Amino acid sequence: MRGAWTIYRRELAGLFLTPLGWILLFVALLVRGILFTIYLDRLGGEVNAALSLTQGGSVLYWVLMVLLPPLLTMRMVSEEASTGLLEFLLTAPVTDAAVVAGKLLAATTFMALLWSTSFLYAGTAHLLGAAPDWGALLAAYLGSVLASGLFCSIGLAASAVTNTPLIAAFVAVIVNVLLLFVPLVRANAGQLLHLPPDHWLLDAMRQVDLLDHLSGSAWVGVVDSAHVLFFLAWTALFGFLAVRLVETRRWR
Repeated sequence: MRGAWTIYRRELAGLFLTPLGWILLFVALLVRGILFTIYLDRLGGEVNAALSLTQGGSVLYWVLMVLLPPLLTMRMVSEEASTGLLEFLLTAPVTDAAVVAGKLLAATTFMALLWSTSFLYAGTAHLLGAAPDWGALLAAYLGSVLASGLFCSIGLAASAVTNTPLIAAFVAVIVNVLLLFVPLVRANAGQLLHLPPDHWLLDAMRQVDLLDHLSGSAWVGVVDSAHVLFFLAWTALFGFLAVRLVETRRWR
């Protein structure tokens, strides 16, 4: 994908050169720092439990996960399309796939930097004499990055649908929330429709259950290739959709 690295550097620099990127980073880091302190206090100094809540086991973690990727990606295609910059970019010697890949990697890198603050908390606790489980933290961090990549790809696809960034962010947030509600839908469908546990419909829902894949690997300190492939496959699917949507803009 010729030009992906150039697009990646341009987008990543853009995220850190605009007030939006710094505002999102400041708010997210402030919230995570406060939450870690509160969890640590309420759990009586249990560092691993506090880190687990900070890195995926709390509602506020998922609020950040659902909201931040759409806010990061909402302008990447839609605003460039409305200002005419995207048209200029698509006439440059880069492929549509390179454009999407560069933007997706930039947004995911931003999220990866945000989640990496957990290592700062863990390192501080280690220096104070409370050694954390580094293996479990690494696995949870990988899960956060993979989930962020999936949500960023959804955000990019939504951004490619419309020329209005706020509409793109709204659509992406709705899709993200629907993904998180899959376990609830699966449980209620089984009870309301009296389906057996091995019914194909429940099995299909299980295959797209993001929380199930995280709880079966990253949240228990295990890096399972099957769960990693799940996130990579769905990220690639929404990335492919974003490429096709950008392609349609080329021919308009």
